[in-house]
Amino acid sequence: MRDTELYRHLLGLQAPWKVSRVELSATDGRVDVWVEHPARTRFGCPDCEAVVAVYDHTDERSWRHLDSCAFVTFLHARPPRVACPEHGVRQVRLPWAEPHSRFTMLFERLAIEVLSACDVASAAKLLRISWDEAWHLMDRAVARGLAAKPATVPVHLGVDEKAAGKGHDYITVVSDLDAGTVEYIADERRQASLDGYFEKFSAEQLDGIAAVAMDMWEPFAASVRAHLDDAEDKIVFDRYHLMRYLTTAVDTVRKQENRALAAAGDKSLTGSKYLWLYSVENLPARHHDRFAALRTGDLKTARAWAIKESLRHLWSYRRRGWGAKHFKRWYFWATHSRLKPIIEAARTLKRHEAGLLAYFSHRITNAGAEGLNSRIQAIRVSARGYRNREHFKTAIYFHLGGLQLYPATP
Repeated sequence: MRDTELYRHLLGLQAPWKVSRVELSATDGRVDVWVEHPARTRFGCPDCEAVVAVYDHTDERSWRHLDSCAFVTFLHARPPRVACPEHGVRQVRLPWAEPHSRFTMLFERLAIEVLSACDVASAAKLLRISWDEAWHLMDRAVARGLAAKPATVPVHLGVDEKAAGKGHDYITVVSDLDAGTVEYIADERRQASLDGYFEKFSAEQLDGIAAVAMDMWEPFAASVRAHLDDAEDKIVFDRYHLMRYLTTAVDTVRKQENRALAAAGDKSLTGSKYLWLYSVENLPARHHDRFAALRTGDLKTARAWAIKESLRHLWSYRRRGWGAKHFKRWYFWATHSRLKPIIEAARTLKRHEAGLLAYFSHRITNAGAEGLNSRIQAIRVSARGYRNREHFKTAIYFHLGGLQLYPATP
């Protein structure tokens, strides 16, 4: 088989396109393939598909293709242009590459597979392309996926913030809790950050949102109230974040009590920080004896921990009424504990009682969003930082957006 015929099959070319020339350079480890079409070939307008004669050709361009037996391979052609009566002069669609790309569609598909499996620097090395070219391919894949994504609103949304850099540098991440995908990313964690997501949809589409799980960050709640009807019934404050308030309060009580006991020579609380942060069922077996002695002793920290653990039972109830009764009893206990950090945390939860009890109507949590947060952190760590925030957002969409990233192939 002639080399031109071989590469016609490898490229998947159909008439009127054919391979006119193949050159191999063993010194450079490179194969160059030239493609052309017969004279007087007619092509369809890329906008309306009207078949018209060729108007002219652009300058010769090249596209990176899949390697040939470990030789870097490039495809060369002069793309034809047509003069459509309706749309004017347009470059025709090429069967081997998408518009404005310098890679064939088959190479882009391979690149997406490699980029999905490793970090950008490693992918660039394996593909024998530059770091910037790897990012270009990832950007194209995400843009393609976002453009093809149906404009539908998830039934259950999760809203959370994620650190994007040092200090108070955050992004807002909106996720589909049922599908486990990232739906939207915005800079910072202001009300306007979440507003941008809701403003993409009509009022009718937003009516399809049944519930939104979030932490008690007021700007997020304000955005939901501004865009959703019956927002107070749809906002569900996530139990992980609610419990974190109590866990922090327990640790504050421990610190205060430990200082007081240490001043009197009592070191019973020394080194016990993480024991109080565990839930009782998650406590490692090697700590059971010591923790049993601590929590049955006459310690303020033990009382604070018991109050914290009592709140955890709230989410085990099946009915809202029983949950509301439990919270009422718990709130009385917490606010009469004479433990200031616990009292302050309980009052914070009381101010958000409606969102706390909304769990019994929807039974959703931000656990899925927290899982995505862990994966986002893994993406950030694997890249050892990002040149800019847009690259970070692109990587999140690429790996966690549930997008159709691949180009169509002939």
